[in-house]
Amino acid sequence: MSVLKFTREQFENFVSAMVKSGQSVMAPQAKNGRFAFGPLQSAADLRLDYDVTILPPKKYVLPQTQTLLEFEVGGAFRSVDSSQPMILLGVHPYDVAAISQMDELFSQDQYDKHYMDRRCKMTIVALDVVTPSENVFASSMGTATVRKGYDLLLTVLKDGSVLAEAATEKGQQLLKLAGSSTPASEADLSARKAIWESNEKNLDKHVLKCKPSYLPKLLDHSYEHAVWEEMARLCYSCGSCNQVCPTCYCFDVQDFVNWDLKTGRRQRCWDGCLLENFATVAGNHNFRKDRAARYRHRLYRKGKYVPGKIGGQIACVGCGRCITACTAKIANPVEVYNRLMEDTELG
Repeated sequence: MSVLKFTREQFENFVSAMVKSGQSVMAPQAKNGRFAFGPLQSAADLRLDYDVTILPPKKYVLPQTQTLLEFEVGGAFRSVDSSQPMILLGVHPYDVAAISQMDELFSQDQYDKHYMDRRCKMTIVALDVVTPSENVFASSMGTATVRKGYDLLLTVLKDGSVLAEAATEKGQQLLKLAGSSTPASEADLSARKAIWESNEKNLDKHVLKCKPSYLPKLLDHSYEHAVWEEMARLCYSCGSCNQVCPTCYCFDVQDFVNWDLKTGRRQRCWDGCLLENFATVAGNHNFRKDRAARYRHRLYRKGKYVPGKIGGQIACVGCGRCITACTAKIANPVEVYNRLMEDTELG
């Protein structure tokens, strides 16, 4: 598909057209010195130069709290559909990769209609990273750039102009909202390629000392390693690393009866494997009561368990949010995996 070039003014007009299109537009904006995805009201509020958002955009496909159904006590119930057309604008490649992983997971086995309905009504506009965050390591994880999982890809060139390339019919339809633009020149495409090559190399504040594909084998031989106990001694079990992670998709489901005692709702909300009661079941038995077991499970989930479900894709995309969120400074997956590399001899 063709690549279009927008001047800064032309791009602002394009964004304004999205805002006026009738679809909700969620985009990165400044928030007290940091950045967060939220409803976009004006093109002037969009920050294409953001480093990383506090929470990942997964919150729009898997909301933090979501009503699944409403019921009458002892009687009827009805499914609640909260999906709506939405433009998710300015998604960094590592977050695109994370959403693609969840797409595969939620369509496997028991197809999750609530997730997939929201996802199917969403148009994802990806954005190549302009400003690296302080803890990003997407280059190590192979997610500094992406070639799929989005409908439209934006790249900001050094002169401030923006290249846009549609990858799907949704992306093509979105471009119809744009006013004036020009076809990208060979020089523009070369400049975009240079940005890709730079990001694939330089978005790496924490360098993983092995290929991501090696992690499942590494973890096969690391279950009893001392690092789990050492790190867990400092862990607060606060779950912050889970809550900011773009690939964590665990949730809890509970029923709530309303004050009339006749009606109620079933909700799901984000959960996390570092939380003390995450693995508690009936009879108050906890399969992972020990903090070290919970800490280990998080790293095994990312490097071994989820890859086993989705064709080897490592469930860590290198956004670095967990490193920033962890006040105990023990959440860095690269630090742990590199330690295991140093201490484990494999044939």
